[in-house]
Amino acid sequence: MSLSEESMRFLEEQIPELAEAAVRQAYWDALNAGNSVLEYEDGALVEVFPDGTRTRIKQLPEQRKVTPGQTFKLQ
Repeated sequence: MSLSEESMRFLEEQIPELAEAAVRQAYWDALNAGNSVLEYEDGALVEVFPDGTRTRIKQLPEQRKVTPGQTFKLQ
C-alpha cells in the first residue's frame, strides 16, 4: 500500500501528539505498577512515588537555550 504525499504529511503531523500521549501513558503505567518516576520541577530532578509523595533528588544546572543548527561543546 502506498500513501500519497498529502496522507504521509498528515500522518507525520500526528507524531508529536501521539508521542506525548505515549509518554503520559507510560508515566501513569509506571506509577500504577508501584514504581517511582523522575520529573523536572522548578529546576530540580524530583522523584515521584505512587502515593503522591515527592523527593527532591538534585538541583539541575540552568537550562541552555539552543537554536537549530547551533553548535556548542559539552563539558
